[in-house]
Amino acid sequence: MPNRLARETSPYLLQHAHNPVDWRPWGKKALRLAREGDLPILLSIGYSACHWCHVMERESFEDPETARLMNRLFVNVKVDREERPDIDSIYMKAVQAMTGQGGWPLTAFLTPEGIPFHGGTYFPPEPRHGMPSFRQLLGAVADAYANRRSDVERAGAKIREVLRRSATEPQPGLGAGDGGLGGERLIGHAVALAGRGFDPAHGGFGGAPKFPQPVFLDFLLRAGQAAGEGSGAGGGPVRGRDSHAATMAAHTLKRMAAGGIRDHVGGGFHRYSVDARWLVPHFEKMLYDNALLARALTRASLLEGAPDGGGRTGAGGLGRVAEETLDYVLEDLASPDGAFFSARDADSEGEEGAFYLWRPGQVEEALDARAARLLCRVHDVSEGGNFEGRNILHLPHDVDAVARQEGLGRGELEAILRDARATLGAVRARRPQPMRDEKILASWNGMTIRALAEAGPALGRPDYTQAAKRAAGFLLETLRTGDTLHRVLTGDRVHIEGFLEDYAALGNALLSLYEATLEPRWLAEASWMAEAAVDHFWSPAERIFHDAADVGEELVVRPRDILDNATPSGNSLAVELLVRLAALAGREEWGEIADAVLARESGTMERYPTGAGRLLVAALLRSTLPLEITIVETPNRAAAMLARAHRRPHPHRVIAGGDPNEPLIAALPAMEGRRGARGKAFVCRGGRCLEPATTAEGLGRALRELAGS
Repeated sequence: MPNRLARETSPYLLQHAHNPVDWRPWGKKALRLAREGDLPILLSIGYSACHWCHVMERESFEDPETARLMNRLFVNVKVDREERPDIDSIYMKAVQAMTGQGGWPLTAFLTPEGIPFHGGTYFPPEPRHGMPSFRQLLGAVADAYANRRSDVERAGAKIREVLRRSATEPQPGLGAGDGGLGGERLIGHAVALAGRGFDPAHGGFGGAPKFPQPVFLDFLLRAGQAAGEGSGAGGGPVRGRDSHAATMAAHTLKRMAAGGIRDHVGGGFHRYSVDARWLVPHFEKMLYDNALLARALTRASLLEGAPDGGGRTGAGGLGRVAEETLDYVLEDLASPDGAFFSARDADSEGEEGAFYLWRPGQVEEALDARAARLLCRVHDVSEGGNFEGRNILHLPHDVDAVARQEGLGRGELEAILRDARATLGAVRARRPQPMRDEKILASWNGMTIRALAEAGPALGRPDYTQAAKRAAGFLLETLRTGDTLHRVLTGDRVHIEGFLEDYAALGNALLSLYEATLEPRWLAEASWMAEAAVDHFWSPAERIFHDAADVGEELVVRPRDILDNATPSGNSLAVELLVRLAALAGREEWGEIADAVLARESGTMERYPTGAGRLLVAALLRSTLPLEITIVETPNRAAAMLARAHRRPHPHRVIAGGDPNEPLIAALPAMEGRRGARGKAFVCRGGRCLEPATTAEGLGRALRELAGS
């Protein structure tokens, strides 16, 4: 007999629709039932691709005895954290404040008013490693609520105050006594602090488990290049910025690309690594991870490429890894309408990672003897295995060294391996596949569109640009109703009004799409997203952005995250969008809003730089002279120049222009006095402009001269 979740559309909630637990979706009805019955709420938050969510479901939520206890003592509420990041943010912070740790599945106990008073993450069915069993926990919490209500109310009031402060009060800066660190000093401090935790052997920061942190890697790549350029906003030396920043980022990306966190057969990356060397991943594949990593890989590939920004560095280069990552997204996560699904599960056949693992015999059965031997050698496939008796493909050896030892050229070995992996991919496709979460989320799609839009001209893949345009058009047509952007499309149902991250992520994507095409529609839509973000999420009195709109549901606090998590925070995305539009469209009032947030949150950036990568990017943009490229030409005739402009990486590059007869384009500051210069490209920095170029080659020469090699 299905429970009330059977009427929902979230794949995660539907996974629990046949539990014997009397689950309810979040909403006024559940809160009212708790008040009327004077029962505490058991709130369980997770997502469809979460391995430990599946484990807790099998162990506890499918167990009739546990379900009877839950149904008798609690009002039980399930939330998909991907649909409702506002609820997840509030109660994740509460559990972190109570226990010092967080994660999913998230288990929180609330009063009927929604105030948290106890919580944790995964709880086992039997006592284990000092943890109580889930049933023991249920009994203890229910007893406290029934018999020690004053203790519960005090605990709830204390946590609510913690939540209020975290949503409204800025972090004190390390340099607060002298006005805090600002501009270039802040960037240098962030790079230096990251360097202390850098793993020089395997890349990444800290020990196991290791998360990709692509947002912070993007910041390091930009900061390193800014150091190499040697000039800041004032034209003087960039003090405190260390070119080692880009080296740390590139090394991390290369070690990840060699590790088991990358799917060497099908492309793309898994969620994170449980070890320090990127070998053993949690096997779920998330859309946002692959979008954000593709952007970082694209930028890193341009920095490691030829001086004119070719981006392709041979068969093993980061440019190829970027393309394989985006190719995976287009092949496996693209919807028929051109938007992008959310995730692939970690589990298949009831086992984590089963779809991705290999035994030597399986490789030998699929390939000829020579190809099987070479693949097993290069990708470390052995009888003993490297994961529970089976093998995660990775690249522990230098491929050039293996080629020399085998008497092969690098290109010859790569060709053999490429064909072998394609054959294994065809074999693997016949296995039972992990579930695909087919909901479409505005913010995650925005991150993907931006990755495609930036990689298209940079990597010479016009199909990426077309895919970005198709997805953007579909989202704007489907998710926007009047003046409201919605967050979720599941099947044919559009629901949940958008959060700050939805407007800001999609706004940044549309702006990148304009820079990739010079089509005015995308600039107009990016500006609309920025206007909406300021109108509905910005609080002039508090000088902060809230994550939920001013007309949204009233929760225990109005949520606000400043730090990036698995995805960039809505605040950091909004600030970046305003900074970019201020530079491109001359909207300095938006730049002033961004400056207010950056000044207010300088303490957060000082103390937690690896969690503030996108804010640090925005701070770097505001403290670095932009490289201004203006192409006065219709979009269909500007492709060659646009490609050359995108292949020259720069920490703060602004691309403008288009058809001078378009009113929106003609009004851009960069077009002033240039409307009659059709077919020409202008390169300027700090008030210095070179002679206009009339060819892509000429633009490349101008970029080398003004941006430096």
